[in-house]
Amino acid sequence: MNPLYRNDRQGEFPDSWYVASTDIPPLRPALKGQLTADVCVVGAGYTGLSAARRLAEKGLDVVVVDAHRAGFGASGRNGGQASSGHHIDQRNLAHKFGKDHAAALWALSEQAKADIRENCASHIPEAAYKPGIVHGFYATSEAEDHRKEIAFRAQEYGYAQTRLLSPAEMSEIVKSPFYDGGQLDEGAGHIHPLRYALGLARLAEAAGARIYECSEVHRIVHGDPVTLRTNKGQIRARHVILAGNGYLPHIERKVAAKIMPLNSFICATEPLGDRAKDVLARDVAVEDSKFVVNYYRLSEDGRLLFGGRPSYSIGFPDDMSSALRQRMCALFPQLAGARIDYAWGGSLGVTMTRMPALMRLAPNVLAAGGYSGQGVALSGMAGKVMAEAVAGQAGRFDIIANLNVPNFPGGPAMRAPLLTLAMTWYALRDRLGI
Repeated sequence: MNPLYRNDRQGEFPDSWYVASTDIPPLRPALKGQLTADVCVVGAGYTGLSAARRLAEKGLDVVVVDAHRAGFGASGRNGGQASSGHHIDQRNLAHKFGKDHAAALWALSEQAKADIRENCASHIPEAAYKPGIVHGFYATSEAEDHRKEIAFRAQEYGYAQTRLLSPAEMSEIVKSPFYDGGQLDEGAGHIHPLRYALGLARLAEAAGARIYECSEVHRIVHGDPVTLRTNKGQIRARHVILAGNGYLPHIERKVAAKIMPLNSFICATEPLGDRAKDVLARDVAVEDSKFVVNYYRLSEDGRLLFGGRPSYSIGFPDDMSSALRQRMCALFPQLAGARIDYAWGGSLGVTMTRMPALMRLAPNVLAAGGYSGQGVALSGMAGKVMAEAVAGQAGRFDIIANLNVPNFPGGPAMRAPLLTLAMTWYALRDRLGI
């Protein structure tokens, strides 16, 4: 079944707290008839909207098409954490790719966070950027690797915004009895992701981009120009950017071979009132060191937004909240009686190496995705550097593209079973504590 509709109805946002706390704009028209453009962007999430905005600001004629709505996919459903760096730590990147390449990747990730802060401060204040991400340890032995990474970032890049938390300091912030210390990154932060996505759409349109919703691209014919066909229309464009990530249908095999959709789920409790301070004493986002990660933070109205990946099938479970409640209450027994008001899921994109995949599929066709849990910051930067590449400045695009992310073994057909086996194994390791 088409991944665009496996778990969603066309154009209908999920029943999430993000949607309930956002003024959703009217549905934009679907593409009908024939259009021409300098650039066609497929996918109206952080990547596509960032690219569209930058290109429109350069004076190019830009059309954005989305099978659902702007901000509908992972960009409007995620945990909201704008993290530092990449999924792989900087020491390992330097060892694998060399210090210069690792430093360039770090600079891009820092600029990605700076862009979010600037956008929120100047253009999208409703996204409510807040500084601070805590990483929780389940054993004091985990601290040594993090200590080395903190020292490496400070020495190589002058980044001094991360520090270790002793078990006592951790328990002052995160009121769970199961963490044995942690790490606080004051240079990272968190946002309301759906409001941010809709703000990017507003900025792209203000710059001159045209956005068409409920307009799935079902065929791409390469050439100069490229022809993109939807159910009711057709676009001929000099350049194309594919920005569907985990929601991109199988219209480009080279993208599908590298990027695997992986589901993640979030629930929102009832407003906790005074009990909120008995869960988190600071307005920070938290993630922990389990492979099958838990992530959570407080909402502006005092709910706990708690996320994780309790299901590895391609379809959403009928009951998303029960497994999340179990994981939440295991960490915070004091929430055993709290009501769950919302539960929703979404699909992110992961790669074999957990590093983002930027690709030049043809001289005038670019694609990006596979942010592997780091997409709040990195996806916007991917859109920005693809816009630069379309405009003839491919230097920063190549920094990421030259990571040469490999295909999943067996190609698109084997991605799901292989990843399911791997994730099930790591989930068992987490449960066994090994």
